[in-house]
Amino acid sequence: MRLVHSSKERRAGRLVLASLTALALTACTGEAGVPGATGPKGDPGATGAPGAPGAPGEPGAPGEPGTPGAPGTPGAPGTPGAPGPQGPQGPAGTGKSLSFTPINAASTPEEKRSVYASPKARVNGQEVAIGYQTVLRSGQTLGSHIFGRMTQKNGSPVKNTDGSDFISATNDFSAIIQTGNRLFELTQFEITPAAMYLSELRQEPNGKLTAISTRPIDFSGVEGFWVPCAGSVSPWNTNLSSEEYPADARLYENATTVSSLNLAERSMLRYWGLDPATATIEQAKAVYSPYRYGYVVEVAVDGSGTTTVTKHYAAGRRALELAYVMPDKRTVYLSDDGTNDGFYMFVATRPGDLSEGQLYAARWFQTTLSGAPSGRADIYWLPLGPSATNAQVKALIDGGIKFSDIFETEPQAADGTCPSALSGFRAINTETGRECLKLKPGQELAASRLESRRYAGYVGATTEFRKTEGITYNVAGHRLYVAFSELNQGMLADPQASRDLGGGNHVQVARNDCGAVYEMVVSPNATVGSDYVVESAAPLVEGVWLKAPGASLYPSNSPYYDPTFTIADNNGVPRPATANVCSVNGIANPDNLSFINGYNTLLIGEDTVDGHQNDMVWSYNIVTRELTRIFSTPYGSETTGVYFFPDINGYAYIKAQVQHPYGESDTEKVGADASVTQSYTGYIGPFPAMN
Repeated sequence: MRLVHSSKERRAGRLVLASLTALALTACTGEAGVPGATGPKGDPGATGAPGAPGAPGEPGAPGEPGTPGAPGTPGAPGTPGAPGPQGPQGPAGTGKSLSFTPINAASTPEEKRSVYASPKARVNGQEVAIGYQTVLRSGQTLGSHIFGRMTQKNGSPVKNTDGSDFISATNDFSAIIQTGNRLFELTQFEITPAAMYLSELRQEPNGKLTAISTRPIDFSGVEGFWVPCAGSVSPWNTNLSSEEYPADARLYENATTVSSLNLAERSMLRYWGLDPATATIEQAKAVYSPYRYGYVVEVAVDGSGTTTVTKHYAAGRRALELAYVMPDKRTVYLSDDGTNDGFYMFVATRPGDLSEGQLYAARWFQTTLSGAPSGRADIYWLPLGPSATNAQVKALIDGGIKFSDIFETEPQAADGTCPSALSGFRAINTETGRECLKLKPGQELAASRLESRRYAGYVGATTEFRKTEGITYNVAGHRLYVAFSELNQGMLADPQASRDLGGGNHVQVARNDCGAVYEMVVSPNATVGSDYVVESAAPLVEGVWLKAPGASLYPSNSPYYDPTFTIADNNGVPRPATANVCSVNGIANPDNLSFINGYNTLLIGEDTVDGHQNDMVWSYNIVTRELTRIFSTPYGSETTGVYFFPDINGYAYIKAQVQHPYGESDTEKVGADASVTQSYTGYIGPFPAMN
């Protein structure tokens, strides 16, 4: 800022007015006659009175302004006064904060067999004692039900080949639903045939949760439940589940024997009481269709404990990991777990109702160089078919629609092109492999909802993502966080890689087998008609891959090196592997995510086999970038259902399950006590409410 100073003094001239006074003199004369001699001069007469003053003259013109005086000399600064007395203590700040006491990565045999969590947290500056609390374990009897026992359509137990009850240790997402004055937990089991258990909880005055009853939920109205993985709680307080890895309808249509079906399909036949070893393909096709599975599954529970199950066919079919609803109650993001898969957005017609809406698939436009270690991209959205309703799609399924009713096919050429491209065939490369497809007339709705991944590739969306997993949202930052369990396969830069032939090769990032969590910017989009549309993506936190070029594994004298470490192959046979090919000081194969709004904290759960020998849950502060290890699971298990509940009657909880201990690695370490293989449903906490 420029300051202008101006000071002038003006001096006015003075006008002096003078008045003249006239004096009149009078003389006396003698009588007429001869003039006499002149007499002597008489004495002067007395002076007359002064005349009246004359009128004032006109004022003179003003004088010229005087010359300004010189500025005065500034005075000397005064001496500072003595400090005053200290004022009273101000009020406490209103900022929110959260930190955890970190735990060690498992290195001793005892730690590698244990479930343990941070013993303390600091919430808004106050220390809180926490830990892992088990609510239920698979195989536990509560009342008349066994937690984790799978059931047939008629309600009777599913049997193993030896005649025993089939009890699963694959519990995954577990929602806490408060309705009326009752508290319920809905726990799903990731298997076929699947199950979801409704358990009623009791909350103690100190916040501790215990189960007082449990029972399986009836899914007969939707012909059963298929491989439910992650989940979320909707803004209207329902459990949104998922169905992962649905079977390839093209292969199923051409199957001639039950033995040619995949393992999940054969296992699913048990839901209808069929024995996969003796059932005919005609019996199988009479009850089972792959188009009935792969959807968002919503389960509502009321104050009486009554449940309602709805499959949302309108949101499309894929290997659904998770459906996550944004604050508008209309925009839903859907991840697709596998290789060469898509990423989807569903915008419902009405808030709080997922039975109708428009489906979209993401198109990745990379903004960093090919092969960059931190691949960034702009994201565009391509509509998949018309807006649809659950009823429209279900009518197609009930009518017996087949893959061949939707597409024509032909083999791709060796270079990934379609021989009949001029006739309308298009090359795609998805989880089901390289294909040349041609959409049959009028089948846009069927293709978009029953073959969502294939149709996404067909219209030019990106189908190169590798294992998109958990999703969560930072409300204040307008950021969506999405876990990519691995950065490899179709996401790599090599255009000749088999996973890119026949596709668009849109994603070209550097390989990282330990995966990454991506941060996606969310903005209003008038074309889509939503305020919560992802527009760009960039990695937020990545694992440290010790097998990357130039990296080295742990030295043999490291506590994290284990030459005896084995993992199970696809047939369940242990094979040697080196433990911890991802640094234990970073994430490995991120899966479940949950954001603690108001506390800048992202929770990251792992699902890894040889990335880490013992899977962990991490707390990541998005401001300080501090990564803290807060939970560790036993040999061969994975962390599942990591989800934050901010306020349940004055307490907060981090839900976390331990799935299939000793099930993916170190199976030979079980020992004499088989109970160590039972899964855990529980939580880290309790914390004070953290709204």
